[in-house]
Parts: sequence; C-alpha cells; structure tokens
Amino acid sequence: MQKLVEIASGVSNGSLSASAVVEQHLARIDVRESEIHAFNLVTADQARLDAAKVDADVKSGKKVGALAGVPIAVKDNMCTRGVETTCSSKILQGWKPPYDATVVTKLRAAGAIIIGKTNLDEFAMGSSTENSAFGPTKNPHDISRVPGGSSGGSAAAVAAGFAAASLGSDTGGSIRQPAALCGVVGVKPTYGVVSRYGLVAFASSLDQIGPFTCDVRDAATLLEVISGHDPLDSTSIPQPAPSLVSVLEHGVAGMRIGRVTDLPEGCEADVLERLESAFDALRSAGATIVDIKLPSIQYCLTAYYLIAPAEASSNLARYDGVRYGNRVDAADLNSMYAATREAGFGEEVKRRIMLGTYALSAGYYDAYYGKALKVRRLISDDFARAYQSVDTILTPTSPSVAFEFGSKTDNPLAMYLCDVFTIPTNLAGHPAMSVPFGTGAHSMPVGVQVLAPTLGEQAMFKVAAELERAS
Repeated sequence: MQKLVEIASGVSNGSLSASAVVEQHLARIDVRESEIHAFNLVTADQARLDAAKVDADVKSGKKVGALAGVPIAVKDNMCTRGVETTCSSKILQGWKPPYDATVVTKLRAAGAIIIGKTNLDEFAMGSSTENSAFGPTKNPHDISRVPGGSSGGSAAAVAAGFAAASLGSDTGGSIRQPAALCGVVGVKPTYGVVSRYGLVAFASSLDQIGPFTCDVRDAATLLEVISGHDPLDSTSIPQPAPSLVSVLEHGVAGMRIGRVTDLPEGCEADVLERLESAFDALRSAGATIVDIKLPSIQYCLTAYYLIAPAEASSNLARYDGVRYGNRVDAADLNSMYAATREAGFGEEVKRRIMLGTYALSAGYYDAYYGKALKVRRLISDDFARAYQSVDTILTPTSPSVAFEFGSKTDNPLAMYLCDVFTIPTNLAGHPAMSVPFGTGAHSMPVGVQVLAPTLGEQAMFKVAAELERAS
C-alpha cells in the first residue's frame, strides 16, 4: 500500500497520476468491500472527476495542495455537501447536508480525493461497529472479529488499503481503539485543535475529529492539514495548526515517559507484554521511565457514562421528524415524535438517550450529572500533577486485541470497558494517539497509547515516531 506522503509527493511532481492512484484504491474496494463493509457509500464517480482535475492542475503547472491526489475516506458523521450523511442511523438515511464540514473543506483545498463515507456505530455510540443500522464492519485482519468502534469503518478502510488515510471522530476512544484493533495509527488531538463544525454531535464537550493513517508521518501530515482555528466553531482554539512533521526525527533522548502504576484492572497479558516492550524501546532510545499515579482514573468510566449520554440526550432531541431526517406519520404530534424515534434509533442509541435523560432529570441532576462533572475536574487535576514530572504517558490503547463478533453485544458493561484506557483523555481534553506495536493473541494487532498534556502534540508525535522505529 502506498502511503499518503508518497502519493502526494508523486502526484505533485508528476511521477504519479492521481487518476491511476484512485483507480488502484477503487480496485481494492471492488475486491474486498463486500466482505468488510467499511463504507456506507463509495463516491467513485466524484473521486474520478476530482482526480482528473488534480492531474489537469499538475499538467498545467498550477500549485497543488499537500494532499494532492490522496484518496481519503470520511466517517459518515461528517457533513459532505450534497452527499448522503447518515451517522449509520435510519433516522438520517437519505439526508444530504447543504454544506461541508470544515475538515472536509480543508481536505478538498489540499487536493485530497474523498473516496467514500465510512460505516460507524450509530451516532458514534459503540466500541465495535456492530451498532450500525446498515450492518457491521469487519476487521480486515480477521473478518470473524470486530474492527473496534465507533470509527470502525474508517480504521478498516485504511487497514484494508481502501484509502491512504481516513478521518474519524473520538468521543471516548472511537479513533484510538479501532486504530489499535486494526493495526493502524489513530490520533485524537487536543480538544479545539481541529474544528468540529459539520461534525454531527454526539457529546459536544468530548467529540474531536482526527486521522487514521498507515504510519506516524502520514498522521502528522494529515493532522497539520485539518488543524487550525475555525471561526465557525466556538470551541476552536485561536492559534495556527501545530508543526508536527518537523519533530519526527528528534528522538526521545532526555524525555520523561510516565508509567501509570494504578491502571484499571482487566488488561490482557499479551497487551501488557507489548506495553512493557514499548517502555524498553523508549528507555533504550534515551528516555527516562517515571512511575506515576492517576488516582481518579478508576472513576473515569462511570463519569463518562453519565456525561456523554447526558449530552447525547440533548443533542439527539433535534431528530424529531419535523426539521430534517425521516418521519413516521401518526395521529398527533407527540405520537409522531415517539413513532419516528422508535423506528429511527437503534437499541444502543435509545439506551444512551434514556441514561442521559435520567441523569439530567429533576431530582437526579446533582446526584449524577453534577457529581460526574466534579469527577471530571479531579481527573484533569490528576493529569496536571502527573505532567509536572513527565512529558508524555504510555498506556495500553485497548485492554485486548480485537474480539469476535457477538461476544460482548449482550453485555453493555463489557463493551463499555473496551474504552477504559481511552476515556480519561477525552474527559481531560488532552491529545492521545494509538501506535501499532506488534501483535498479541490470535496474531492480531496491539496498539500502544501515547498521551500528552494540552497542546502537547509535538511531544506525543516524537514518542510515537520512536515507537514506530522500534516496532
């Protein structure tokens, strides 16, 4: 598989044809998409037109962007003007947004070719991509196993070679966990570094867009393109995109890497073994490993599953059959609301709406939602203390390798535990990324997670690049 940087360089200097690159990726999609189902929609015709335009620009001597001719897949919860955007939900089936998400606008401006919209857990609620209204996505390494979620389609598209890169969204680990399970790089940047304008909201204070790529350099390149201040997003940080590619060869000599001594239990032995190997590799490269504690990390899962559903119950109230989306006719307005939501939302989405509505209801707000916000503050304080003594922190990304389909669907708590190592970073708003680091049980990929403080992307990418070299 060609990497993003190689494609962009080749197309820019004329040694590669954007049209030929697109056809290669569409050919791979034709061969395996029917068994993997990474996409809800493959935009082949438009991709061919866009590729032809890039080739024409190169031939005429026009300057092309940093992603010229690169086929990129976009998670189907990011708005694409005139192209169906469903969030893998029946309630939005057929809806075509009248505008592009900011990240989509930036991709197009950089010369990227959007090759399709990827499958996800409905409204990004899940850890296995088994909750899509349009069927599950399968792991390209073993189609009997899940690709992770909620951005499972985006991770699988890169792992299968359907796209050179993809975009996903991460609310509690939805980029990093599928990246680990599919053996690709996945990045959740600092909250506010990448615009959320045009991202269909799940939990607005937690959601963040980030890249999936084959390697760390590609991830740095793509993140530089999609980052930067956006006046259309009130939570966007008012500063330029970070410089990341420039630090990848700096190494980790002199850096302090945190080892969390009070991690939650339940991590499989094969994953912990790879984590220890990662610590050894960083130590050999000149880093110092420092033991740290994060006492409140044990409460993260509980706090998250109050805060995220509470925000979801508010955000999803707009799907009422009146303004947009599908409608089920009924005798009166309230009956229409109920019938529309019953038909349009899947079981997991309904579960989280109910949890969130309960947590926000009179008499329970202070006992549940209010306390969860206080725990969120404790988590941020714990991280702040830890980062006084370390530059980055290393943990597992997922407690296990990819699991078999159906093995956790009857036990929501077991599914929620898949995100036990990724959720803390979302609550704190910090950056984190998953880097492939060997294999574990059943020869499936294992990912190691690199965490950094707010706007600590440069330190995070230095460590990620060193881990990649070691692996």
